[in-house]
Amino acid sequence: MDIKRPNFAKKRRRRRIIFAAAGIALALTVLGVSITLDPAAFKVGRENLWLDSVKRGEMLREVRGPGLLVPKEIRWIAAETPARVERIVLKPGSVVRPDSVILEMSNPEVAEAQLVAHSELIAAEADMAAQRATMESQLLDQRTKLADVEAQYELARMQTEAEAELAATGIISKLQYRRNQIASDQLKVRVGIEKERAAKFMQTMLAQQSAQDARIEQLRNTADLRARQFDALKVRAGISGVLQQVPVEEGQQIAAGANLARVARPDILMAVLRIPETQITDVREGQEVSIDTRNGLVSGRVIRLDPAVQTGTVLVDVDLIGALPPGARPDLSVDGTIRIERLPDVLYVGRPAYAQPDSELRLFKVDPKTGIAQRVSVQFGRASMNLIEVRQGLQSGDQIVVSDTSQWDKYDRLRID
Repeated sequence: MDIKRPNFAKKRRRRRIIFAAAGIALALTVLGVSITLDPAAFKVGRENLWLDSVKRGEMLREVRGPGLLVPKEIRWIAAETPARVERIVLKPGSVVRPDSVILEMSNPEVAEAQLVAHSELIAAEADMAAQRATMESQLLDQRTKLADVEAQYELARMQTEAEAELAATGIISKLQYRRNQIASDQLKVRVGIEKERAAKFMQTMLAQQSAQDARIEQLRNTADLRARQFDALKVRAGISGVLQQVPVEEGQQIAAGANLARVARPDILMAVLRIPETQITDVREGQEVSIDTRNGLVSGRVIRLDPAVQTGTVLVDVDLIGALPPGARPDLSVDGTIRIERLPDVLYVGRPAYAQPDSELRLFKVDPKTGIAQRVSVQFGRASMNLIEVRQGLQSGDQIVVSDTSQWDKYDRLRID
């Protein structure tokens, strides 16, 4: 026979309630603890990271770019007239002097024009000589006539002076004296007229001679031009150096102004560097440059910055100072480092990936005791090609990850093994 036990059912129900409340409290406790704890750090191998330590001291700001050694003195030789290439005398690489003939060309019209200009000059010079002789003869005639009139006037004046006393004493009539006096005055006027005529003739003669000289000079310049064009059919180097290019072929028809050859001085070189446009801001003329020729270092100085940007770079001309190392020649690839400024006492570190001057970036700072890298905010200042100034967020001796960490952007902590 079953016996009812109501107290036992109550106890069992109370026990269930207690166990349920204890389970809920335990779950809430675990949840709270998990919320307050930092998430587990993602493990990364040390070989996958590039670390650097923050330092204090002198930081040298530099920018670097590749470039070429190019001749400082280059001469492109162009065709003065249309012509046909008959013979290429020298090949690229040949050592040339100013009078070395590189190639020979022909143009019958240029040769004919040279002969015509020379003939016109000779004819004009002969005509001028004949005309000058004629005018000089006319000038002599004018001077002879002037001398004759002056002699007549002098005789008349002397006669008038002699007859003045005779007329006063009545030996000769006053009418005769007056007639001789008027004749003397007329001769005096004629002397003035003849002198003026001689002076005008001289002016006319000089003007005609000036006009003839100008015409002769024009013909002489034309003849010189035609002679120079004819002589230019034999293309000469013009300077001492090395023949670099001959961009024409035998039998080719050349237009006026076309490039025929390039000659350069191989012993006088400069460097042309290609500096990224993002780094050109602080580059100035006069800054020191170190050129690495792969066979030695050469000092230089910035002498020109190209005003235009080409394919993301700016061309910078560098004048080389001192002797070049062996093997230096035109078109040799080099690397150039431009020294912008020296910062005497600053915090600096190796330039992290994507770090820009005067910017703020979140980086991983490494705790050397635990090996945990925690993200921190760092403010940067002035930058060099490999170094950057730290303005805020780090101290001397701190170690940070400077390599690209974009693949771990979703993590704030890394464990470095």
